[in-house]
Amino acid sequence: MPRTARPRCRAALAALSTCVALGCGTGTIPPGDQPTPPPGAPTAAGRGVVTWASSAGHVGEAAKDRGYRLMVHTSVGGSDLRVRLSNAFGDRPVTFGNVHAGLQRRGAALVPGSNRRLTFGGDRSVTVPAGGIVYSDPLPGHVPAGRTLAVSLYVPRAGGPRTGHWLAMQTSYTTSGDHTAEEDAAHWKRRTGSWSYLDAVTVRPRKGTGAVAALGDSITDGWQSTTDRNRRWPDYLARRLAASGTTVEGVANAGIAGNKVLLDGPGQSALNRMERDALSLPGVRTVFLFQGVNDIKAEPGATGAGLIAGYRKLIDRAHAAGKCVVGATIAPYKGWQEWDPAGEAVRRQVNAFIRDSGEFDAVTDFDRVLRSPSDPERMLPAFDGGDHLHPNDQGMRAMSDAVDPGSLDCRTR
Repeated sequence: MPRTARPRCRAALAALSTCVALGCGTGTIPPGDQPTPPPGAPTAAGRGVVTWASSAGHVGEAAKDRGYRLMVHTSVGGSDLRVRLSNAFGDRPVTFGNVHAGLQRRGAALVPGSNRRLTFGGDRSVTVPAGGIVYSDPLPGHVPAGRTLAVSLYVPRAGGPRTGHWLAMQTSYTTSGDHTAEEDAAHWKRRTGSWSYLDAVTVRPRKGTGAVAALGDSITDGWQSTTDRNRRWPDYLARRLAASGTTVEGVANAGIAGNKVLLDGPGQSALNRMERDALSLPGVRTVFLFQGVNDIKAEPGATGAGLIAGYRKLIDRAHAAGKCVVGATIAPYKGWQEWDPAGEAVRRQVNAFIRDSGEFDAVTDFDRVLRSPSDPERMLPAFDGGDHLHPNDQGMRAMSDAVDPGSLDCRTR
């Protein structure tokens, strides 16, 4: 299959730190990439370390008088929980009338006594402008690591596009009216596989603790892992980090199914969302970059030079923000309907750059871990989730096991 060439260039670091245009062009960061917090929003210095995150996108139309009980799994534990609510893809303000956070007991039911109200600048409600985000005030008390939080939101007034994350691989719940303070499940009957409005949770862990943001596509998002069991590879990584003694314990999952490095599609491209989904998250020291297969298997597919140029922009922007970047090789996908020899050649070229260029601070070789010894263009059958592109639970665990915890902390090198 012929491949359309894209120009390759490297601009000066100052320009690259803000460049989000494709190819060699320059551009300004779109409103969704640097959302403006409303007056009174906490500053970055007071936000602690991210313990959970998802990448925001457009997930349908907003509805008024709607409640959302969103289940999210923590990585690092700590005190002073905050939630980040996003209207990054909205075209009008959205009002949150009440927000509570508690621990899941079973289904939509919460551990008795755990559900507490969050405030925003001391108020129970907050209105977030179109394109904006807001952090809650810190909630006193300890949040355990590796537990499922239930963040309950009530939206009395909303319309237009709804911001959220489509592929949660986690069951959450919706209702009509405000039932956020209730700990039983009586009014939370409707299930949803998406998260709405909530895109980050932070805590204040022990001093010196940091986090890693995994910038990826559907593999990082967890497709083909078991729903509600937290078996995405970043989930396995969080459990490994908690037991490893490293100072990096927070894990933010910035995967979007279908996402690309260079072009918008399902979600903004990695170039256009890196600031919001990775660099801006509190406590992040390292960006773990595992993307590119969707660029390669597209029609027309990216060239190796074009994709490498995109990686270089991401590396330079992360370095300009004082973050490390770990690059992961692109896993084999022969057997997927969009595989072809031309794309395989690009994958090998790009993987050689990731392994050998020295431009990443560290490298994790997912290709080596997941490929079949008898056919290196295919995923090992034991790790194949069934479509030859997405690993199953066992493959997700193998990916996590391949990550060197020490590579995620800039201060160790």
